[in-house]
Amino acid sequence: MSFLEKFNGPKPAWCPGCGNFAILNVLKRLFIELELEPHEITMVSGAGQSGKLPHYTRCNTFNGLHGRTLPVATGIALANNKTRVIAVAGDGDCYGEGGNHLLHAMRRNIKLKLFVHNNQVCALTGGQASPTSVPEFPSRTQPFGNPSLPLNPLALAIAADCSFVARGFAGAEGLPHLQHLMKLALEHKGFALIDILQNCVTLNKINTFHWYKERTYFLEDTHDPADRVKAFERSLEWGDRIPIGLFYRNERPVMEDHYPMLREECLAAMPFNRQEVLEKIKEEFY
Repeated sequence: MSFLEKFNGPKPAWCPGCGNFAILNVLKRLFIELELEPHEITMVSGAGQSGKLPHYTRCNTFNGLHGRTLPVATGIALANNKTRVIAVAGDGDCYGEGGNHLLHAMRRNIKLKLFVHNNQVCALTGGQASPTSVPEFPSRTQPFGNPSLPLNPLALAIAADCSFVARGFAGAEGLPHLQHLMKLALEHKGFALIDILQNCVTLNKINTFHWYKERTYFLEDTHDPADRVKAFERSLEWGDRIPIGLFYRNERPVMEDHYPMLREECLAAMPFNRQEVLEKIKEEFY
């Protein structure tokens, strides 16, 4: 068995050339680098092509509703702080239907990591514009172009004081860098967002692999991720040049720090007598 086969699930059903393959391989390589076992990881996803990723990985998985990845991931992270919880979502899934959950997860600073596959299109449902689609993007539902301004997830996250904000690229040169960002995210104590730029070979003919490759560049070493104002300024840079890297990091208290029962022991390991709980409920109502 090769080192990657340890985390292999069923054969992926993505289109050949999809950026999801690269993200999947980077994740498995990271798990090997960190010497993790499949049972130590829980991946949660919603709907979309990105939502299939946990299916193709050998670990604990939960696949839920469109846009509802973070509520489930939050519950798992609070109930069992012994597992590493990774939420996997797409730009349509997370920044659209799940946008409200994203805001509150960042505000609460839950101990979970969110990796967003951002191909600037709703791929699974047929190619509709997503919240990050550019104005000139045509689709079946927007044949004359996208009438809405694209959402800037990094600027939103930094404005909300998300404690870890990064952007990666699922291209060949960017894969070791993406793995490094994911490692930093997993080592970070609080909530971490990584927006991952990737291509959709079938439904997005504008933001192609070469389009990203020609524009992305690594944030220079002089960038200080503790400088929130500078991080916000860099997050607004998009067009001919697109920075990738760690934009902002703030080691502030996590939600679990505010609750003694979460600090002291794992809720999932606490003794639970179902009959006693039911009897107590009956006493309250009868």
